[in-house]
Amino acid sequence: MLLIISNINSSDSIWKPKRKGCKKKKVNAKGKSKTSANKTKKAPVKAKPPKVTDKNVDLESVNADSFDCWGQSLPIEVLVKIFQFAVLQDGAVPFLCRVGRVCRLWNGAASSPVLWRSVSVGYCWIEPGKSQLPGTEQKIRNTIDWLAENRLSQLREFSLCHWKKHVDYVIQNVSQSCTNLHSLKLSYCTGMTETAFQNLGAQCRLLENINLQHSEFNVDGLVSFLEAYGNQIKKIYFTHSTKSDRLLSALSKGCCPELMLLEINTKLDGGYCQLAICIQALQIGCPKLQTFRLMNVTPVPKMIRNTPSSTSGFPMLEELCIATSSHSFMTDGDLNNVLHGSPHLRVLDLRGGSRITATGLYALPCERLECLYWGLYFNSNTMVASKKGIHMLAHKWSSTLRELDLANQPFSEEDIEIAMGHLAHGAGVEFFRSLNLSGTKITSSALRLLISQSPALKYLNLSSCRYLPRGLKRVYHGREDIQLLLDKLD
Repeated sequence: MLLIISNINSSDSIWKPKRKGCKKKKVNAKGKSKTSANKTKKAPVKAKPPKVTDKNVDLESVNADSFDCWGQSLPIEVLVKIFQFAVLQDGAVPFLCRVGRVCRLWNGAASSPVLWRSVSVGYCWIEPGKSQLPGTEQKIRNTIDWLAENRLSQLREFSLCHWKKHVDYVIQNVSQSCTNLHSLKLSYCTGMTETAFQNLGAQCRLLENINLQHSEFNVDGLVSFLEAYGNQIKKIYFTHSTKSDRLLSALSKGCCPELMLLEINTKLDGGYCQLAICIQALQIGCPKLQTFRLMNVTPVPKMIRNTPSSTSGFPMLEELCIATSSHSFMTDGDLNNVLHGSPHLRVLDLRGGSRITATGLYALPCERLECLYWGLYFNSNTMVASKKGIHMLAHKWSSTLRELDLANQPFSEEDIEIAMGHLAHGAGVEFFRSLNLSGTKITSSALRLLISQSPALKYLNLSSCRYLPRGLKRVYHGREDIQLLLDKLD
């Protein structure tokens, strides 16, 4: 939320809650009120004020003086440190704007540039359903100007949320005044133009992180920005749209050679969403990619002319997320094309990957996997390709695995029991912390074996496990809750 610095004039409209209608008095059949006529209100008796002695006056004045003295004598460095804790928890805006109006000391502490390095500004200027008045729009510009000139000289992280107007104006002011900007996030915003992108690149030469998810912006402007200033960009977040292929094409051509994180998402209720990607071209254009996330987006293989069919892959990749709330048509071959050159992979999220098999996962060159999310979250399992082999994966990653999600996977009880045994006797069992077996055929004996050997286990999902006794099929949080489960299993 952003605080309006300018004073509110008498002509400005202020939203007030509507008063509820007064209830009418109930009238009996004779037309008289239920209130007894005999009852009369007694006049309130005024209490005599106590006599104030000189000692009381002196005591109150001493207390007031000591309180004021505490507020004025507190070192400003201590006050800044206190404000830092509040800023970390609640954000700089509107907290610093409000405490700056308490007194001169607090204003001086709140204006410290150290506190304004990370700022998030939400939009709350008008009553819902009303249009902006010209005076309000001018106040918005004045406030942005004042913040940029007086508070944001050391700004490094800036977020703008739910702005439908003045986005260009804000970005241009921030670009001119905040040359140390490292990260820019626009969430549910509309109207960032090509001019704003160019100003951002020309002024903020330290910018590394751009998050434009769920925002509408000029795609050509972003492509031009990446082509001109992409050498400095390390993280990019955007939401899938009809022009996403243009952004991927620019990245595949090598405009961001230092890119370390790429995340593409879409709305969870957006239905089935496909995105054509030439993985080989992306591997050539982004050789330093460490995190690649496709959130509720299913990649479709795409070939580009003059692109080699085999590459060195993503040699530095540590996290791959191709998760979807519906079923995915990604196969073992498609997954191998992405990960054939990624020996350092630690996190693999394949939720919804119904065509991925345990054999295909076992063949991957990833020997130090820590998190495997392979749950199925759609209604039917008729399209599931893998119904056996989970014990192979548990044996392969028993020394490194920390989190495992097998929700609704149709592995047999014998297969799961062998897998739990591998995990329970693995070298990394003392670090195992999360397990989701919802909808699987886990048995009490296999579950007891793993829980008893996993002191760090803090999350356990056993909902809809038909092979477990009644009363145990739920989600468990914390070690104490899991220990109670273990006592019941014994």
